[in-house]
Amino acid sequence: MAEVQMSAGKPPGKIRSKKMSTRVDFTPMVDLGFLLITFFMLTTTLAKPHIMALAMPDKNPLEPIEMPQSKILTLLLGANDKVYWYEGIDEAKLDSTDYSAKGLRQVILNKMNQVQAKWGLEDYQDMKTQMPKKGSHLNVIIKPTCESRFQNMVDVLDEMAVCRVRYYMILDISQQEEGFIKNPANGLNFNIEQQRQAVLR
Repeated sequence: MAEVQMSAGKPPGKIRSKKMSTRVDFTPMVDLGFLLITFFMLTTTLAKPHIMALAMPDKNPLEPIEMPQSKILTLLLGANDKVYWYEGIDEAKLDSTDYSAKGLRQVILNKMNQVQAKWGLEDYQDMKTQMPKKGSHLNVIIKPTCESRFQNMVDVLDEMAVCRVRYYMILDISQQEEGFIKNPANGLNFNIEQQRQAVLR
C-alpha cells in the first residue's frame, strides 16, 4: 500500500498573507482630469450671444406721417419695473402693468385685437423667406424714463418680438407725459405739434 509520509518539520499552521499598502496615488488621475478639462475647453464651442435685430432710423428722417390714433399704443417705462401705457392722444387714460406675460403682453395682444377688428390685417412680404404674410397695423411707441432700467427696455423689445409687432419706435419721453405719470387725473395735454417736435428732436 502507498503511504503518505509527513515531513518532520514544523506542524502545519495558518499561512499569513502578505500585507499590502493601502495608500493610493491619485497623481495620475489629477493629471488626467486637467488634461480632459483643457481638451474640452479648447474644443467646445462657446455659446454665442443672441442678437436682436433693431432697425435704426435714417440720419435724414422724412416728414412724420399722420397716423390714426386708434392704431397707436404708447408705453412709458417707469421706475420700480412698472410700465405705463395709454391709447391715442385726445382722451388718453393712463394705466400701468408689469412686464409679465399676463401684464404687458396681454395689453399688447388686446390692442392688436382692437386694431385688427377696426383695420383688418396688413399684407406684407417676409424679408427672409419672401413669402406673403399678414400682420397687424399696430404702432407701438416706447418711451423710457430716467428711472427705468436697461432690463426694462430689453423686456419690452422681447415682447415686441413675441407678439410680432412690426412697427415700433423708441423715443424720448416728453414733459407732458412725465407730468401725466405723476398726475394722471389732469389728463394728457399733448397736441399734434408737440408730438411732431418730440419725434423730430
